Amino acid sequence: MQGVFYRQSTKEKALELGITGYVKNLPDGSVYVIATGTDEQLAALKTWCKKGPPRAIVDTIITEELPLHKFIEFIIER
Repeated sequence: MQGVFYRQSTKEKALELGITGYVKNLPDGSVYVIATGTDEQLAALKTWCKKGPPRAIVDTIITEELPLHKFIEFIIER
């Protein structure tokens, strides 16, 4: 997914939705997102992630509920 601004677009969508957490690229080319928000906010982000930004090709979305972690903002982790 590299080169289609997936991380930046995810950050923008998360901020729009009021979600905190982070997004980063993994060595295999996939994108990893940790997000904290209400069920409704997270459902909206998941729906967006299934499509992603223009030119993105999304094959699979894997979600997992983790112990709550509080973040101050939503960032792109490098």
